[in-house]
Order: sequence, then structure tokens, then C-alpha cells
Amino acid sequence: MPAFTHHIFVCCNQRSTDHRRGSCDPDGSDALRNAMKDEVKRRNLAPLVRANKAGCLEQCEHGPVVAIYPQGIFYGGVTIDDVPRIVEETVVGGRILEDLLIAEDCLNNRDCPHIRGVRPGATGGV
Repeated sequence: MPAFTHHIFVCCNQRSTDHRRGSCDPDGSDALRNAMKDEVKRRNLAPLVRANKAGCLEQCEHGPVVAIYPQGIFYGGVTIDDVPRIVEETVVGGRILEDLLIAEDCLNNRDCPHIRGVRPGATGGV
């Protein structure tokens, strides 16, 4: 079998609602991951594209977070409404979605100036 062209990791990490870093999957529903898996299946992209549940990707302040490898793309503030666009534009079209992209200098940087309070779909503060 050929290698994956895209391996999509969807953070499904859960924390208490009062945690200062928030939670990418506060209700534990895996809704974002399930939507990504459904979209990959709907587009008949398997087995070259795979979407998996991930634990913490250490980008909590930018969550919910999706990481795409081997390209090394990190998207933040991802919602279910973003899923078809991520698959169409990034996975199929090879284009980076600038409005979702976590800037390289913000990766693993809890003091990133782009962090503003609570992210959509997440709970808790920063």
C-alpha cells in the first residue's frame, strides 16, 4: 500500500471546563473528528488520506486544532463548518487556508499575540 498523502490528526483532548488552556473537544463527542472522517469517506479519498483522533497536540490556546502530515500544517479554531473546505482546499487542492493556519512562530508559543480569550468550540480561558 502506498504511503498516506495526508494524515489528518484532529485533537479530541478534553479538560475540565475551568481549565486555563481550554479544551479542543469539551463535550467529548469527537464531532470534529467524525466530521473529518465522514468528509474523507464522502470524497473517496481513503486509503491515501486518513483522519484520526489525536490527544493533545500542545496548541491548546489555538484550539480546536487539526494537524495535517506529512505537510506539517496546523490549523486552529477549526469548526465543523471548516471541514469540507479543509478537505477540498488543502487535501485535494494543496492550498493552505490562511484564516485557519497557526503561524509557525505561534506553534508551541503560549504567548502568541494571536491568542484571544476562549476559542470557538472550546471552553475555559487562556
